[in-house]
Amino acid sequence: MLRGLSFEAGAGQRTAIVGPSGAGKSTVFHLLTRLVDPQSGQITLGGQDIAALDLGVLRDQFAVVSQDAWLFDETIRENILMGRADVDDARLGAVIEAANAGFVADLPQGLDTPAGPRGSALSGGQRQRIAIARALLRNAPVLLMDEATSALDAASEVLVTEALERLSEGRTTLVIAHRLSTVQGADRIVVMDRGRAVDSGTHGELLARGGLYAGLCRLQFDSAG
Repeated sequence: MLRGLSFEAGAGQRTAIVGPSGAGKSTVFHLLTRLVDPQSGQITLGGQDIAALDLGVLRDQFAVVSQDAWLFDETIRENILMGRADVDDARLGAVIEAANAGFVADLPQGLDTPAGPRGSALSGGQRQRIAIARALLRNAPVLLMDEATSALDAASEVLVTEALERLSEGRTTLVIAHRLSTVQGADRIVVMDRGRAVDSGTHGELLARGGLYAGLCRLQFDSAG
């Protein structure tokens, strides 16, 4: 449950949302996309109250890449196009390249290879790159990322991270981060705890203040070492 949460994500900037488990990070995304509505308060997008926007229009503003990349039991082509009929082969090839998804060319049926139930015919890294290609094609102004690389091996993480960097260029990006090493370059980091925003700033500013963020960093980096 969120309690008096208030923060602003700057247009064209990367804003990271961090905090311990149960802090309410995922609820922020649910509220933005109106999977749930707030009991009080207001959420605005570009100065407009999202409650006044048509739900379809609102959700067209977002592209989402999450830890569990969801794919349908359809071909890879259909998973990227998502019903769009206005995309030529050149545009499709460009988003596949930008998503580091060139592996598609080596599959038995190329783009017409079935992805399997929930994408089970592909590895985790491959599913993520197909999801990124889909998001690139969607070309939404706001990107929501929920720790998209946390479940990947090192080699896949490099490819997916490169593709996510391309996807986030020029977009307002909000990142839910569990591994703090992935958000040190964010324009702003919002620290949540028990449903509230308890601090915000850059990585350096938050470390210097020695609060919750600094403590979380010490725990993660000490355990990694």
